[in-house]
Amino acid sequence: MKKYQCTVCGYVYDPALGDPDSGIAPGTSFEDIPEDWVCPTCGVSKDQFEPVD
Repeated sequence: MKKYQCTVCGYVYDPALGDPDSGIAPGTSFEDIPEDWVCPTCGVSKDQFEPVD
């Protein structure tokens, strides 16, 4: 599973870790995160993230 980085603040969403504080379980791919999820660091929407190579 790919990691995704916030283009605003640089936060990296790692599917292996998920985002437990926002109710996203470890092992959840970025594509499977609900559309209303926001960056836990700066609050921008999911469409402000890009895949990390």
